[in-house]
Amino acid sequence: MSRTLPLASFTSISNKISSWSGTLAASPRFSPLFFSSQPRLSLFSSTPISHYVKNLPAILAMDSSKAGTVKELPVGLDEATEEEYASQSKLLQEFTNISSIDKAWVFKSESGIGSQAMFSISQPNLLANKKRKFMLSTSISKESNNNVNFQWAPFPVELTGVSITVPSPSGSKLLVIRNPENESPTQLEIWSSSRLEKEFRIPQPTHGSVYADGWFEGITWNSDESLIAYVAEEPSPCKPSFDCQGYKQGAAKDKECMSWKGQGDWEEEWGECYAGKRQPALFVINLNSGKVHAVKGIAKSLSVGQVVWAPPVEGIDQYLVFAGWSADPRKLGIKYCYNRPCALYAVKVPLYKSEAAESDLKSMEELTVVNLTQSISSAFFPQFSPDGKFLVFLSAKASVDSGAHSATASLHRIDWPTDGKLCSSTKIIDVIPVVNCAVDGQFPGLYCSSFLSKPWLSDGCTMILSSYWRSCQVILSVNVLSGEVLRISTADSGFSWNVLTLDGDNIIAVCSSPIDVPQIKYGCLVDKATNTTAWHWLNVSSPIFKCSEKVTSLLSHLQFGIMQIPVKDVSDCLTKGAAKSFEAIFVSSKVNNAPDPLIVVLHGGPHSVSLSSFSKSLAFLSSLGFSLLIVNYRGSLGFGEEALQSLPGKIGSQDVNDVLTAIDHVIEKGLVNPSKITVLGGSHGGFLTTHLIGQAPDKFVAAAARNPVCNLSSMVATTDIPDWCYVESYGSKGKTIFTEAPSAEHLTHFYSKSPILHISKVKAPTIFLLGAQDLRVPVSGGLQYARALKERGVETKIILFPNDIHAIERPQSDFESFLNIGVWFKKYCK
Repeated sequence: MSRTLPLASFTSISNKISSWSGTLAASPRFSPLFFSSQPRLSLFSSTPISHYVKNLPAILAMDSSKAGTVKELPVGLDEATEEEYASQSKLLQEFTNISSIDKAWVFKSESGIGSQAMFSISQPNLLANKKRKFMLSTSISKESNNNVNFQWAPFPVELTGVSITVPSPSGSKLLVIRNPENESPTQLEIWSSSRLEKEFRIPQPTHGSVYADGWFEGITWNSDESLIAYVAEEPSPCKPSFDCQGYKQGAAKDKECMSWKGQGDWEEEWGECYAGKRQPALFVINLNSGKVHAVKGIAKSLSVGQVVWAPPVEGIDQYLVFAGWSADPRKLGIKYCYNRPCALYAVKVPLYKSEAAESDLKSMEELTVVNLTQSISSAFFPQFSPDGKFLVFLSAKASVDSGAHSATASLHRIDWPTDGKLCSSTKIIDVIPVVNCAVDGQFPGLYCSSFLSKPWLSDGCTMILSSYWRSCQVILSVNVLSGEVLRISTADSGFSWNVLTLDGDNIIAVCSSPIDVPQIKYGCLVDKATNTTAWHWLNVSSPIFKCSEKVTSLLSHLQFGIMQIPVKDVSDCLTKGAAKSFEAIFVSSKVNNAPDPLIVVLHGGPHSVSLSSFSKSLAFLSSLGFSLLIVNYRGSLGFGEEALQSLPGKIGSQDVNDVLTAIDHVIEKGLVNPSKITVLGGSHGGFLTTHLIGQAPDKFVAAAARNPVCNLSSMVATTDIPDWCYVESYGSKGKTIFTEAPSAEHLTHFYSKSPILHISKVKAPTIFLLGAQDLRVPVSGGLQYARALKERGVETKIILFPNDIHAIERPQSDFESFLNIGVWFKKYCK
């Protein structure tokens, strides 16, 4: 006779088995029919309970073996999306592998015929999660039939551990700087054409890493190539020491056994991209003696950058000219922010010639620093003319004076004293003033953030530089004596152009479009003898931008154009410039039997611009079968100052309406499927993305937001640019009322401008890409908004990149970010 279990025991086992079954069936890793082949326990079953108890181990073992054969998927994926991931990732890899040119230099050939060029190139290294950097050299020869020939080296040379390379003025030497990744010394190397000539190791007590950020960065050789001035992190300050007896008097820098270092006073940083960086300071190294000296006399509150040697004057000491930013009253975020007041300063560097004819540095203890630009609120990127007779510089005074983080730039000149005697009342001459409202088709103003290291043509007064011109980047020639500005890159293609370097009076540049990978171009004046200003552009065959046949084929099936979008309601415009049309770049398939799904692409800032240049990420999305509408709403750079200044105070309304107007424009033309529209943006573009899905909830089937601004009332207390919240929310008034202690009224106003105000109306499934180390738009804002969407039942996906800052540009993060965006949009546009 079979033994039976008490009902309580039976119920317990039954509940446990049911619990296991329910848990596993709910998991995507297991089949929902996991237990379906097994007999179910029942009070009415004719099979004795002892049978199940006796055979329970075998049953579970059999089920476990079945579970082992079930495919395990990554978190957040099902079998359908995994196939899409696999397919898209292969395609994205092919776009990612395309190289980019970072810098270029040209040198006179030793034979005197033709010239030599070096190109600094980068390519994402996904496995190492870094950019792989390498150099590729070429010989340039101009032929009689108006052609140019580039003879490329067979292979590039990888630069491992190199932070910066800077050729000497003569081109005979190359400075290579290797910054440490820990507390080891900074390494400076001097190379000749055939060997390493000198090597210097600068220990941490002298200075930290050399700045290589493109903003504070400044490295300059003097004219006889015996001295190099550069910007590096000042030494670590002394901090209090403690041991078992308590505080040790006389703080020491070195680590000691049986003691520890305290934290000392907190030091403010320059925000996004500068976390952990110490104050930028000025240093000079003597290449003959190897001695490094900090330049004295500069106020501790001044952060320095962009240093250049002034022209030498016989018999007197040399000057260094540099840009300086004051930390008074505090350091606000400076990356992408041109509204930080700055000035140009000159400091004398005493020198003497020893009997051995080697330069050395005297004591620098009591040197005066001269402010060269006291009458203007912004001055940076100093550049001397070839003859040393004048100094030119850029200014962002329109940005500083208005409070907008970026605005229309201006160009200025100072006549440099030939006797070397400087004064702070030096006259500043305007070369290119701020353009408020451009005549249609004419120069819209200067939008340039830096110069080439050698931007001058042989006449000594014409600079070649790149600037934004509405939705294009263009190459300009600027006569700094007459102020004449000419657009010298072709204007009829809609392509964007960027100057790389000069080869005498010829230009080496790249041009590209949203559907054309970059192409190297060689520009020549048609006929200098007739004083003509026409330029002829030659194609240069290059191995740098090679891409796969698949990428070439996909891009060949696309087309693009730049659309003029009329302002919907000009009655709201306070200025003439604000009433002018804005632009959108439209990318679509050439064969368009039925309109493709649309991705609306929105830039951040808001005072930046989406250019008609090649973007690997956007080209990838185009190749998936999406049309792109890339909107340069009013407030973007490149359209004149009045159009730009029309946006502050109207964010969340004017910019949102401009985007909706652009979408309606392409719908009315029958270019897109109105039932398959998605939207993508980062930073302020993410602000617009989340605003749009709230204010126009039925317009979008899906959205993607990268580090979006979602709640200004919480962001103002955590961002490195709280003044941005005030200026963009209040307009020009915001600059004067900005405070570190926002009132309840201010917080209410910020909330009224924020996307979170409209969150109850959102329907579109939204993916969030968030950088956990973002100081500009802290991750808490994106998480709050995403959680609130989930709370309301909106399908939401969050990918958090733990080591990324605002840009999310580390190779692996950038790759995973756009892969997920592509899969997300495909899912909702089937």
